[in-house]
Amino acid sequence: MTSEPEVGFKNRVLALVARIPEGRVMTYGQLAMLAGNPGAARQAGFVLNSLVGGSELPWQRVINAQGRVSTHKVGFGDMQEGLLVAEGVVLDASGRCDLSKVQWWPEEQKDAPPESLF
Repeated sequence: MTSEPEVGFKNRVLALVARIPEGRVMTYGQLAMLAGNPGAARQAGFVLNSLVGGSELPWQRVINAQGRVSTHKVGFGDMQEGLLVAEGVVLDASGRCDLSKVQWWPEEQKDAPPESLF
């Protein structure tokens, strides 16, 4: 069971999502780490779940560590994939994007290690 994320974490997650440029993505784990709570990918996803379909924030730019959307099970996968493709994110036949090409790190984190090291 996932508990309600604390307000500070939630605000940091939302602030980071607002900064993701068009055509780029972050992973849930990366987002949680940058928001100050490494290992809280599910909590980051919980924060974003409240945005789907009703926010100006680019929620669609957050995907899983395999480079795929994770919102099919809640009915928004096709929408999220469509929004990403419209922004120029290339998805292969399995719905995966190449994180080495489209994953975004904030300038202050430009020397961050690849997510696979976390």
